[in-house]
Amino acid sequence: MRIGATDTGICLFDFQYRRSIDSIMKRIETHTGDTFAEGEHALFSILEAQMNEYFSGQRKTFDIPLHLAGTAFQQQVWNGLLQIPYGETRSYKQQSVFLGNEKAIRAVAGANGENGIAIIIPCHRVIGGNGSLTGYGGGLQRKQWLLSHERKHSGLAAQGNLFA
Repeated sequence: MRIGATDTGICLFDFQYRRSIDSIMKRIETHTGDTFAEGEHALFSILEAQMNEYFSGQRKTFDIPLHLAGTAFQQQVWNGLLQIPYGETRSYKQQSVFLGNEKAIRAVAGANGENGIAIIIPCHRVIGGNGSLTGYGGGLQRKQWLLSHERKHSGLAAQGNLFA
């Protein structure tokens, strides 16, 4: 994972070998007014602790400060992703409706794909309208694992796990 932070919050937590990591890094550098740090930052130990809790099934929401480095529309989409409950999924169309513009499906999908704060901003919870797993920067296998993990720890697995 690539990790970055500013004095405002975590601005990067993404897969090292993601195809679009260079464009995400460039966007972060362009949109952050603060100094961008990849080496050491006080928030990194908090991030590590919260991720360990997430992967052990103890944490369902994150409360680490974030610095959303993107356009106003991208930030709106990413904030919308934060509203998808743990263990649940939404389609791109449902997210577009939630954001107030049903016809913006492609734009929402594009902004979703530009999310550079994986897992914390849960773009993995967005699926195709037919329930299929669609693109994910970390790969579909990781997306399936994350969704199964969340369903298992949310209590929703007892209702039938679509991703098993």
